[in-house]
Amino acid sequence: MFSKLFILALAASPLVAAHGKIAVMTGDAGGNTTGLGIQGGVIPGAGTNKQTEVDTTVFNSKAAASDGLGKTKAGPNTLAGMSAVIAQSGSTLPQVSSGGSISGTVHIVTTDGAGPYTAIVDPTGTGAFSTGNKMTVTQQVPGTKGNIAAPKQRRFVTRMLVNMGIVKRASNVNEDYPFAATVPAGTTCTGTVAGQSGVCLVKIVNPSNAGPFGGVIAIQMAGANASTAAAPATNSAAKASTKASKPVGAKFRA
Repeated sequence: MFSKLFILALAASPLVAAHGKIAVMTGDAGGNTTGLGIQGGVIPGAGTNKQTEVDTTVFNSKAAASDGLGKTKAGPNTLAGMSAVIAQSGSTLPQVSSGGSISGTVHIVTTDGAGPYTAIVDPTGTGAFSTGNKMTVTQQVPGTKGNIAAPKQRRFVTRMLVNMGIVKRASNVNEDYPFAATVPAGTTCTGTVAGQSGVCLVKIVNPSNAGPFGGVIAIQMAGANASTAAAPATNSAAKASTKASKPVGAKFRA
């Protein structure tokens, strides 16, 4: 009788999508951002599932190296949405030195939003993560196959089933965990996003069968844009110098 009730209880367990989201990420050379689709102060970072899970990104494919920006309950994420991200976080995106890193906070909303997380950088800044480069994670979010027991789930059987991924209870976790990953040395960012040039996109995603969950952020390589912007000025100065050295009335090709 007990075994039948146990099986029925498992069948009745809510297989509800749970959530983990990118709260903030910074570059080793400065700048910061949040995940695409995050609504900042509009959605509380801590609270009930109903309050906090609505701006978590869900990706369509279980494969980490797959294209697309994912979606939230508000709808599909788009590159145009980066304007809202910059408005919240400031105009300086995370700046990463060559071989440098990003680091920040992953907010686990519910039990299926846990680690381990994978990070992939797309140099084109378009969401083409299938042809992107996998980053080396140096500080990982805890979890097994995207699952973690909620703080209040202290009973051994429940905790075991959640950790094994058998029961997806989507219980509230509501905790922040540090995350860091290294961008491959020599990465060149070529995308243009929200008026910013030299942008790469980074997908940070967990392996949850109920998701997967995570987010997309925009980064820039430190110093790359400054050197690019300086080139035209240098050429103009050279032309001016050449023109000044020519005798008056002399014909030359600029």
